[in-house]
Amino acid sequence: MKRKLKVAQIGCGKMSVYTMRYVYEKGGEVVCAYDVSPDRIGKDISVMCGGQPRGTIIEDVKNLEISLKKHKPDVAIITTMSLMSDIYPLMEICAKCGVNAISTCEEAFFPANSSPKITKKLDKLAKENNCTLTGSGYQDTSWGSLISVLAGSTQTIKKIKGKSSYNVEDYGIALAEVHGAGLSLKEFDEKIASVDRISDAERQAMIAAGTYSPSYMWTVNGWLCEKLGLTVVSQTQKCIPHTYKKDLKSSTLGMTIKKGDATGMSAIVTTTTKEGIVLETECIGKVYGPDEFDQNEWTIEGEPTTTVTISRPATVERTCASIVNRLPDVVAAPAGYVTTDKMADINFKTQI
Repeated sequence: MKRKLKVAQIGCGKMSVYTMRYVYEKGGEVVCAYDVSPDRIGKDISVMCGGQPRGTIIEDVKNLEISLKKHKPDVAIITTMSLMSDIYPLMEICAKCGVNAISTCEEAFFPANSSPKITKKLDKLAKENNCTLTGSGYQDTSWGSLISVLAGSTQTIKKIKGKSSYNVEDYGIALAEVHGAGLSLKEFDEKIASVDRISDAERQAMIAAGTYSPSYMWTVNGWLCEKLGLTVVSQTQKCIPHTYKKDLKSSTLGMTIKKGDATGMSAIVTTTTKEGIVLETECIGKVYGPDEFDQNEWTIEGEPTTTVTISRPATVERTCASIVNRLPDVVAAPAGYVTTDKMADINFKTQI
């Protein structure tokens, strides 16, 4: 696209601090922005992304449909919630308005294996209005494309193991709550862990009904299997609480998490395939103690066995840079709900 890319920012919280700034630094322009917070509505977006006033005022998200039709952005960035059921109304409006949209929503990365009804509805609506919907972020690079590239240098694969951690303090209250941060161990078991103590038939029934809550690696395993041409036979997940040796203050939750209560969780997803390759992946999201930090480690067991470790990755910045580098790919993609495994491998863009 020769002219400046026009971007809508939906959700002006912690992540938008980076996405909006990155858009400007790559030559794009945020032409409209939306939020639900009275503290942000009515203010220039510079209150979030810094610099001089941009002339773009944060609007109430209630005005989203009317405003999108007025501003006609090329693409919208949605940085709000983590589940498809939560962002569906926003994506639906974007699709109705014929506006391409990309979201940091973790389930949006590969939603067909957890929210098939929602995905089919959005796919149909996007095709009717000639626009593209997708999900991207940290998983697109660090859990997706990076692993598929490593697999390309492997002759035979027995197992793919992944483990990644992140501080939920960096992402906002919705993500922290999804990870069970602040719950007692009893509450964690009742509200989170118990959901996965079900049979495969019960899980499939929940997925069909749209009531299943997938962990982040659930969608990643689906994406990797699709990218690598693997046929899924079964997939399970379990959630395990993390605790800390001392009380921890959480600015995001606005509370002190008591010693022994859940600071967050590990979600472990195991996928078996027809080809005999097993994927065993774990994401750890929690409120960090002073001695904890982000990590990302993956091993492809086979010939040869390869391990890649990214120590102390800047997870928030990598998430937002992935989104912004994907913007031209989304604009150029065919209409529909198109997951990024169907797009070119993500790469650095000097301009958008």
